[in-house]
Amino acid sequence: MYASSSHLPESSRVAIVKTLNERLADGLDLHSQIKVAHWNVKGPHFAALHPLFETFATELAAFNDEIAERAVTLGGLAAGTARHVAASSRVPEYPQETTRGLDHVRLLAERFGVYIQGLHASRAISDEHRDADTSDLLTNIITTFDKHTWFLLASLEG
Repeated sequence: MYASSSHLPESSRVAIVKTLNERLADGLDLHSQIKVAHWNVKGPHFAALHPLFETFATELAAFNDEIAERAVTLGGLAAGTARHVAASSRVPEYPQETTRGLDHVRLLAERFGVYIQGLHASRAISDEHRDADTSDLLTNIITTFDKHTWFLLASLEG
């Protein structure tokens, strides 16, 4: 660990950086999957889904950056190469042959659920170590992706 202005003991920072890197791997993987959906979506819902997926990807990219920067702020390193992500992500592989709009919606909703579960686990770790700043960051991401999941699930109703 590197020097940090954090009030947290090093053992806490180590645990939080580890969980943040786990979420970074999931987030980077999920971002690439959202982009695959964005690029390949076809069908009658294209006009609505194409920009919606781009919005999801843009917001997730910003959150990934915040997670990485938080890990470094705590004195750790951010691990986010493609190889690291491939070896570490808990998000299921995305079926590359998917084109139908509502198939993308279903697949992304499932993956958002996995991502959110990981965020909750990381927030529990940051709460355990009394890191309110990391907990706040994770709560913001959870709230945003809960809303995005609602958008997707609402699209499947009917």
